[in-house]
Amino acid sequence: TDAANVIASGFIAFLAERTGKAKKDLRIAVGRDSRLSGHELKKSVLHALTAAGVVTVDCSMASTPSMFMSIVFPETKMDGSIMITASHLPYNRNGLKFFTKDGGVEHEDVITILQNASRCPVMEGDMTKVQKYNLMERYCHHLRKKIRAALGGENQPLKGMHVVVDAGNGAGGFFATQVLGRLGADTTGSIFLEPDGHFPNHIPNPENKQAMAAIRKAVLDSHADLGLIFDTDVDRMSAVLKNGKDVSRNALIGMMAAILAPEYPGSTIITDSVTSDELTAFLEEDLGLKHLRYMRGYKNVIDECIRQNKAGVVSPLAIETSGHGALSENYYLDDGAYLAVKLLIAAKKAKAKGKRLSDLIARLGEPVEGQEFRMKIKGEDDFRAYGQGVLATFEKRATEKGIRIAKPSYEGVRLVFPDGWALLRMSLHDPNMPLNIESRKAGGVKAIAAQVKELLDGFVSLDLSVFDD
Repeated sequence: TDAANVIASGFIAFLAERTGKAKKDLRIAVGRDSRLSGHELKKSVLHALTAAGVVTVDCSMASTPSMFMSIVFPETKMDGSIMITASHLPYNRNGLKFFTKDGGVEHEDVITILQNASRCPVMEGDMTKVQKYNLMERYCHHLRKKIRAALGGENQPLKGMHVVVDAGNGAGGFFATQVLGRLGADTTGSIFLEPDGHFPNHIPNPENKQAMAAIRKAVLDSHADLGLIFDTDVDRMSAVLKNGKDVSRNALIGMMAAILAPEYPGSTIITDSVTSDELTAFLEEDLGLKHLRYMRGYKNVIDECIRQNKAGVVSPLAIETSGHGALSENYYLDDGAYLAVKLLIAAKKAKAKGKRLSDLIARLGEPVEGQEFRMKIKGEDDFRAYGQGVLATFEKRATEKGIRIAKPSYEGVRLVFPDGWALLRMSLHDPNMPLNIESRKAGGVKAIAAQVKELLDGFVSLDLSVFDD
């Protein structure tokens, strides 16, 4: 808790410098997810804020996107906000996410905040000066308004729709009660809506197989039209269709792009680097859009989307295969609830025309096989330099063998084979090299992996034993 206290003080100093305001004139909101440690960490942060004389607003349990919206909403007009969350990580982890009017802080900003924090003592403030505000009610009003406006302005536009939600005992239960329920949807069969910091049922993570199995079962058992699943702090989501089919990874990207395509014809969709060739074909050939595969890391993808728009290239969507999706129309904010809003509007419009939501991605192909191998880099002090050396040699050897290399590549080396592809890259943070392979025929991953292993021969610090499993 002492660390949270001084880091909060570091953020105050950073925000004062960024905004040019005196500390006593700053307005900062604080929220948390359902983690057990959230209460104590929040108290420690509030002490730091009140000690500095900041106008301090406690938003209690909230979603990460709503904490950014506290800066946007005219009723709140915060200068900055702090969300206490560790997203999809285990229940015993926690952390702080910071927002300014420009969105989530950048890597360099975090370094500045921590440098500031290293000079700050632990502060004890006056907790009687903390203001309380029901931010989630204001945020849910904002989401309801979006849905009503898109569906003709009626009060309960989702009447006749059956939608189940799996919040994984995180902070996302509000979507079933305060959004869907208030708009007339039937939410019976929804699961794990109650916040519980132990996460007793499954990890709140749309990439988790157990989590996706739970929402799939809920949809099929309750014969729902649609299922929605959120991560702990609701900045990511995935969906399940009436027939139990997942709308995640490539399918989620394809569906969001199909929803946006009529409004943004010929625009560019920014994704991370591990998306399928089938997705590219769908975006470009079926939807008439452009596909830019960028780097892994949701902040990288969002920042590239912002850059493209500033350069005059219309890009309405930045989205990772993990379910982090940000729309230019929504402040480039990765907001799982906003993605769910777009899906619901599309589902209701499809139903009114006698169509299905799945029709939007009916022409999206899927690879037959896909696998990720993670090779550890062992015994290298500068593992990044070693990894870059591996990539350079890997590309050179592939070229010499006549294997086609996808260009441009913003991350790693992507090899193109007759029946599939392989992408070798450096991990964003760890001393390992992930290798993603997809194939359009059975047994193709194994065949491609054998060729990749041959190209990596002689790199003794690279653990190639993953190929033997």
